[in-house]
Amino acid sequence: MTAAGAPSAQGDDAPLGPARPSGLLDVLGVASVVLDATGRIVLWSPQAEELFGYSAQEALGQLAGRLMVHEEHLDLVIKLFADVLRTGKGWAGAFPIRHKDGSTRLVEFRNMRLLDDRGDVYALGLAADQSTVRRLERDVALSARIVSQSPIGLAVLDTRLRYVSVNPALERIDGVPAEQRIGRTVPEVLPHLDAAELETAARRVLRTGKPLVDVFVLGRTRAAPDEERALSVSMYRLEDAVGTVLGVAVSVVDITEQHRAGLEAEAARRRLALIADASARIGTTLELDRTARELADVAVPELADVAAVDLLEAVVAGRRSSLGPQEPAVIRALAVRAEGAAQALQAADPTGQIARYGPERLVTQCVRTARPVLVEQVREEDLARIARSPEAAVLLRRAGVHSYLAVPLIARGEVLGALDLKRTRNPRPFSADDVLLARELAARAAVQIDNARWYQNARDTALTLQRSLLPRHPSVTGGLEVASRYQPAGATVEVGGDWFDVIPLENDKTALVVGDVMGSGIGAAATMGRLRTATKALASLDLDPARLLEHLDRITDGLDHSIATCLYAVHDPRLRQCRIANAGHLPPARARPGRPPELLELPTGVPLGVGGVAFTTTTVDLEPGDQLVLYTDGLVETRRHPLDERLYLLLTLLDDPGRPLEELCDHLLFSLRQPDNHDDVALLVARAQAPG
Repeated sequence: MTAAGAPSAQGDDAPLGPARPSGLLDVLGVASVVLDATGRIVLWSPQAEELFGYSAQEALGQLAGRLMVHEEHLDLVIKLFADVLRTGKGWAGAFPIRHKDGSTRLVEFRNMRLLDDRGDVYALGLAADQSTVRRLERDVALSARIVSQSPIGLAVLDTRLRYVSVNPALERIDGVPAEQRIGRTVPEVLPHLDAAELETAARRVLRTGKPLVDVFVLGRTRAAPDEERALSVSMYRLEDAVGTVLGVAVSVVDITEQHRAGLEAEAARRRLALIADASARIGTTLELDRTARELADVAVPELADVAAVDLLEAVVAGRRSSLGPQEPAVIRALAVRAEGAAQALQAADPTGQIARYGPERLVTQCVRTARPVLVEQVREEDLARIARSPEAAVLLRRAGVHSYLAVPLIARGEVLGALDLKRTRNPRPFSADDVLLARELAARAAVQIDNARWYQNARDTALTLQRSLLPRHPSVTGGLEVASRYQPAGATVEVGGDWFDVIPLENDKTALVVGDVMGSGIGAAATMGRLRTATKALASLDLDPARLLEHLDRITDGLDHSIATCLYAVHDPRLRQCRIANAGHLPPARARPGRPPELLELPTGVPLGVGGVAFTTTTVDLEPGDQLVLYTDGLVETRRHPLDERLYLLLTLLDDPGRPLEELCDHLLFSLRQPDNHDDVALLVARAQAPG
């Protein structure tokens, strides 16, 4: 229960009966004095004692003029007193009064005539110190002027949280005139703001007296119904001088521009972060598909909900491409990424597939004009120009695609393709700032994509040349079952110098060759081709392996000072032996059933091209079921492991002499080959067979 006369802070109507006193009269210190018709004091209030200095005992019965007025003003006071009693018209004004202590004070008077039930006449004087009255008047005037002219919206709510006053600034901010809100609540006046929460906050301020400062509110007002406004709202409980709760004061500041500036600054920060992220994440390798995926990964979800990287097929093939006005675009999708838009992902071109887009399509327009294409609000008819098919358009509509942007991928003045962006979950349409950001990403990524596609073209050419120089041999020749592998270097576009050969000889004998020309590039490939040709020619003469290497050494010495390692072995199934000569190459491995694998101990010799050093032929047994493994250094050498450790690992992988040779080749490459290897690998595995 609230005290009698106290309005409820919970908004209940005030109870019947006397209300609690206001503090205004106490601030003024209004004194009450009643005079009879003769001018004698008959009533004297405590405030009169304080204002004039005389106690009631000293004042009652005294002539008021003699007690309080200076002699020079006495006649004027008697006349004013007589006029009030005679005419009944009140008088108001300031008058100098003599205080008991002898000082003079200016006092504001309000005098009026009183009649009692017997018709007797009295004079009532209400008095207050003029300086106090003037100070209060100034405060009221200042407050009124501040409220009316303040750029801050101000309102006062009563204890039932209904508007009792608002200033012009608040009318301008929310667009609701004062006459339409007096007596109404905040939710009734501002339905488009989170008014219920504001009312709850105001009730809490009214109950606790704790101010609420700078609460951020975002919503729409009648003054700007088509755009969101940002407001800063503060609330304070109002109390009078004696602590009576009067209501809640509300201040409202329109901070929309600051809010937008903050959003723009945050967006700019995110754009810079995204560009920095793109610089670090795009182009980590020279793989075309991976570079395209990296671009799509950067764009989603920071810039778009769906991103596709499309390249013109002619560009992928290494040709320049320019489209005429009515020419379709033949495009290959390299990467697609979607965030929470499964149907939009289904509508995209599958990666790796080639699609034809007619001249009316937006992506065709983008690559033909080399300019961005922006559709801020996608309509039904726009989907047909975006999607690859009518079915895909239906999927895009179901996915909620509402904004579309395509920017060209341009590198070195050539249009490579387009970065295709869509928004589904992000409610904001693509803006001019988004176009700038997408163009920046596309420009950075296009250079990396261009590098990757030229690298891929050069690498494909190099691999084609390299493989054309390597032999194609039957799986069984003479008394041997043979399998081989060649793997190019993992990070080079140059042709390597590794080679192997399987050469059938007379009497069911077979020559096995593995070699490695030092260096890379066309020169190394040319030397490798010459040495391979020379080896085949010399092998037909059935030379001793050491003699054959001597001839190759002289040939190599004449090939622009090239250096090469080589291992040459001749298998004779009738003798069940291999004769082997080594020119600076790694030793072959032999795996025999029932025995541990081993590296053959052969005189190493010097590489071909050094000259002047004789080679040695070593004869080793190779029984049916025995395996001989020949390889180049790219299989076992790494920068992080000792060679002995790697050779031991090779031997441990030869633990099953009965493993199929094709499977064995894959097993060795998978287990020993390092992904970042900068050297080629040639591998040749032979297993001796029983005479047929």
